[in-house]
Amino acid sequence: MNAASKRSARRISRNILIVDDHPVLRRGLSSLIESEPDLVVCSEAASCNSALREIKSKRPDLVLVDLALEDSDGLDLVKQMKKKYPKIPALVLSMYGEEVYAERSLRAGARGYICKQQLDEKVLTAIHEVLSGNIYLSEHSKTLFAQKFTSDQSAGATSLIEKLSDRELQVFRLIGKGESTRKIAELLSLSIKTIESHREHIKQKLMIETSIELNRRAILWYENIQLGQSKDNE
Repeated sequence: MNAASKRSARRISRNILIVDDHPVLRRGLSSLIESEPDLVVCSEAASCNSALREIKSKRPDLVLVDLALEDSDGLDLVKQMKKKYPKIPALVLSMYGEEVYAERSLRAGARGYICKQQLDEKVLTAIHEVLSGNIYLSEHSKTLFAQKFTSDQSAGATSLIEKLSDRELQVFRLIGKGESTRKIAELLSLSIKTIESHREHIKQKLMIETSIELNRRAILWYENIQLGQSKDNE
């Protein structure tokens, strides 16, 4: 390819912002994305705040968002993007199972969801699908959605975890990760009193009586979703 052709290709390239708190994974994603002639990684970020700054300055064509960030939750970033930059699509890339987070991500405003276990050409397929104006979900997620909305039991079979709000699920996940109430408050920029209130609401919704049981259930659930299993530990 001569210099003129390279300049022409660069002009039609689509800019991708990677938001992930793991530098090694960012580098791997960057290499994978830039292996495509029509894709360029315009910037990277490890937190919600830095991502918003990069979106404002770089105006990427797509933002690839991890759910676990340094200062917040990826769902918060997706929601803020939907409000502030509705024309810039977000594609969620997460280590957590699709059963719990795919639907929540779409409700938050994302245009697709893909698991990090699929960190191969499927990521490129997902990016191109979303850039084309489509929604990307794995075949597994599509099957889950179809089962949920066509099953005769769907209306009355809502899992306990699905009853949690997005914020309550964030708190539940951080409890499962082993974070203290004070640390969770710092991570989510909320007061300790607010986190304690969320803990009580979670206990009520999951029909848990004690804080010890809440911690145990959260840890077990967190371990499961990292393995792609979303059992509610009921």
